[in-house]
Amino acid sequence: MASSSISAAVETAPASFARGIPTWRRVAVLFGVGLLVALLPFLLLSRDFFWLNIITYTYLFAGLAVAWNIIAGFGGQFSLGHGVFFAIGAYTTARLFLDWSLSPWLGIFPGAVACAIIGPLIFLPTFRLKGSFFAIATLAFNEVALVLANYTESLTGGPRGLQVPFRAALGNMIFQDPRAYAVIAFAFMAITLACAVVLMRSRLGYYLLAVREDEDAARAAGISVTRVKLRATALSAFLTAIGGGLFAMYVRTIDPLTLFSLPDIGVKFALISLIGGMGTIIGPVLGAFLIIPLESYLRAVFGGAGPGVHLIILGFVMVLAALFMRRGIAGVIDAFRQRWKHGKAA
Repeated sequence: MASSSISAAVETAPASFARGIPTWRRVAVLFGVGLLVALLPFLLLSRDFFWLNIITYTYLFAGLAVAWNIIAGFGGQFSLGHGVFFAIGAYTTARLFLDWSLSPWLGIFPGAVACAIIGPLIFLPTFRLKGSFFAIATLAFNEVALVLANYTESLTGGPRGLQVPFRAALGNMIFQDPRAYAVIAFAFMAITLACAVVLMRSRLGYYLLAVREDEDAARAAGISVTRVKLRATALSAFLTAIGGGLFAMYVRTIDPLTLFSLPDIGVKFALISLIGGMGTIIGPVLGAFLIIPLESYLRAVFGGAGPGVHLIILGFVMVLAALFMRRGIAGVIDAFRQRWKHGKAA
């Protein structure tokens, strides 16, 4: 009797979260709006590389935040080690292009597949940990990988890193027109969003939410908690590695301090998701559209005023967001939508 009641609780709990998942019609509308947003900057700012660079980074980190949100927001495993998958994807893509002249369109997949296999193996010993202990353990993986990258010059180029020569060609994923990179980054963001929507409509998505809410109840209901976490980690690592490969071909200069940097890579995934709305589908995208342009603009405007001035202002904005938007931007939008519905009904 107790077992059946637990099963019912676990099955009904994820269903409540499913109501927030957009329907396919809404997804189509959102994609159409996103496509217009993607094309509009190219029409207005086609000659302004500064804003095109911001737009490209916004799309790219929005997709990376969505990938991180799969294991952290939906699965409840707050990871600070996704910089490892990001770096593996970047180094693999660059190395295959430099050593074997393999097109990055194909070269991004070996690193992504490797991360889909390595990621679960790395995180498996840490799944027994919860909360901040899991985050610290994944942070340790990131620091160990940073040390290894600095001392394996044959693979990573050591502290000097790797430089991809500028040979503009479609097959090389190198373009004269910077708008092409923004299109690729937008496509990556759209694909990660589509993966998140499909995941949350699948049985794995429901199981993942059940595990996040109560592991013991999920286990009592017959859900293999470890298997669910491993599958979510594999998908998250796969998408993150693809983003790393795209990043490598965009900047064309990669080194360990950049790829394994906590403020610029590891923590930024989490920060974007938290500000946008952790555990929601559209939240990481909203967070990226706020954090990335704001950070870039503050660095450009206040970068010469003194060291760290733009970071102080950005930190103040984030503190305000944490105080007054505890559910993130997505939560604020949902609250306004609920109020509007109640007001309309009244």
